[in-house]
Amino acid sequence: MRRPRPSPAPWTAAERRVLDRLDSPVAIQAFLDGIPYSDDPIYRCPRRVLADRRAHCFDGALLAAAALRRLGHPPLLVDLKAVRDDDHIIVLFRGAGGGLGAIAQSNFAGLRYREPIHRSLRELVLSYFEPYFNVEGLKTLRAYSAPLDLGAFDGLEWLVRSEAMEAIAARLESIRHYPLLTRAQERGLRDVDERTFRTSMIGVVDAGLYRPGKERA
Repeated sequence: MRRPRPSPAPWTAAERRVLDRLDSPVAIQAFLDGIPYSDDPIYRCPRRVLADRRAHCFDGALLAAAALRRLGHPPLLVDLKAVRDDDHIIVLFRGAGGGLGAIAQSNFAGLRYREPIHRSLRELVLSYFEPYFNVEGLKTLRAYSAPLDLGAFDGLEWLVRSEAMEAIAARLESIRHYPLLTRAQERGLRDVDERTFRTSMIGVVDAGLYRPGKERA
């Protein structure tokens, strides 16, 4: 049985009321699905996400990790690395049967929640491969990181201080990443078909899209 880790965050009463409702991975994902995707070029700590009610994938991952920690799960982030596209961050959790699942915030519906049915991290990451493509229709996911335990950043008060976000982002970038494809497999990839592309773009925030060859705002 998991034993919840004590939270070092001085949550306010209002914050605790919200977090207390996030009593399962499904509830945490539903919270992220219910707030707007942010195209703001800033990082938000979990406290700021609760206040602003908006998040991009990094912000949402930190909020999900904070909420999972309250349920006894370690706060584990995994960086999904792409080419000609934004990277993506998912948060790991284990289900009752021991399988791995994930929570995520994304501009694309297909890059969010995963049921805890996966036998390994690689298997879980591969479930994101097909829906992970850019505006040119190219499948872009190439590697994934080792899990990063945010407990290592407790001294920076990452739960409540947005200033800690840069250190976490830098660490995610620098830790070991594992390739998903061989060069031959990369060369053999086909573009996303038009029907899949059109349906996957439903609900996307255009300002938050990565456009190859152009600087992000």
